[in-house]
Amino acid sequence: MKRIGMVWDAVGNTPLVKLRSLSALTGCNIFGKAEFMNPAGSIKDRAAKGIIARAEKEGRLQQGGVIVEGTAGNTGIGLVTLAAERGYRVIITMPNNQAEEKYKMLEALGAEVRAVPPCPFDSPDHFYHLARRIAEEIPGAIWADQFENTANSEAHRETTGPEIWRQLDGNVDVLVAACGTGGTLGGVSSFLKECNPNVHVVAADPMGSGVFDYVTKGVFTGDGSSVTEGVGIKRLTANLRRAVIDEALRVSDQEMIDMLFHVARFDGLFLGTSSALNLFAAYQMGLRRKGSGTNIVTFLCDHGSRYASKLLSKTWREEKSLTPRPLN
Repeated sequence: MKRIGMVWDAVGNTPLVKLRSLSALTGCNIFGKAEFMNPAGSIKDRAAKGIIARAEKEGRLQQGGVIVEGTAGNTGIGLVTLAAERGYRVIITMPNNQAEEKYKMLEALGAEVRAVPPCPFDSPDHFYHLARRIAEEIPGAIWADQFENTANSEAHRETTGPEIWRQLDGNVDVLVAACGTGGTLGGVSSFLKECNPNVHVVAADPMGSGVFDYVTKGVFTGDGSSVTEGVGIKRLTANLRRAVIDEALRVSDQEMIDMLFHVARFDGLFLGTSSALNLFAAYQMGLRRKGSGTNIVTFLCDHGSRYASKLLSKTWREEKSLTPRPLN
């Protein structure tokens, strides 16, 4: 029997893929939740659906309404994809240094995109604050606010966590995830920890983000910068507050790019930068437990085609001093 539904109904229930090469190298079972198979192509579809559903339930979003959000791209793509069949208009604010593919996709889907120069979070010109102001000025508009709106983490608690638990028959040993808003880690870790307090939860963090220092020192600091998009945060959001974290691993851009090209060549998956960052941290956890058969789960957040203009450009990689190397 064929399953028939709307785009809305296609969010979630993504496969759990075993990374053959990484599992063989570590003697553990390393799994990636294939979130790039959501209808808008990323894990952010789940947050977008949760945010829209809550706003509709509360009566804040009605036919012909407007959704405004500040995003690095994927949440915006998820929102405009789901909003199209429900009759909403979407306005997106985002930094102007993201992959070109994201802007083009947002515009193709009908979003109004307002790209602004990157600036510190405490600046009123930050894309996050700009989204709030725009929503306040438009009658019938809502600000999605994926960072502080707990509909984000709740969507993962209600769907992503239970899916992983069922797919592995409850045999989840380690969860690895980077933080952009804290929604994925907040929702999934809290669910899995309730099912089994012994699940080991690891936050993967790029350079320049503050989650590693928050977990290890209790403060949101963090030096350097990263080319990864959509992950990294320097404040305790309402969604991240829900996360139950046992440890954190810092991943460099070089380690990320090494993993990105490794899984492309050996596992047939060309993934985005946050996915590669997650996989490198999962790989490190596998090396620690080498030969143990431990089940390690992480997230394949989106596909690398969304960043092809950067990742597949030798010139761009050379400018960033990122030449792919074999995994150690």
